[in-house]
Amino acid sequence: MTFKTGSDLIAEAKAKIKEVRVEEARALHGAPGVTFLDCREPNEYNLGRIPGAVFIPRGQLETNVEGRIGRDQRVVIYCASGNRSAFAAVTLAEMGYGDVASLAEGFRGWAQRGGPVEG
Repeated sequence: MTFKTGSDLIAEAKAKIKEVRVEEARALHGAPGVTFLDCREPNEYNLGRIPGAVFIPRGQLETNVEGRIGRDQRVVIYCASGNRSAFAAVTLAEMGYGDVASLAEGFRGWAQRGGPVEG
């Protein structure tokens, strides 16, 4: 039996989704109909976040997203580096969210490139 590595799974997820770079995400931030979703863990979120982002940890996404984000929203999901958010984007697409993207560089890239941070 052949097993996949974590890197294999990440590559497969990223091949199924749209990724946005920090520059595009910054242009979308605050636009009507766009929701930023932080899927990091609480300890990460408490250290800083993109202003206005909805916070749902990756492990709680499937059971909490429907009550917090409408399927008609454009969703930009982020984690620390862009890997967990890729898995989260696959999940939302499977749940019927039609306009979902993962922030390729994650929160680290956002902060390093001067994106606004609160907290």
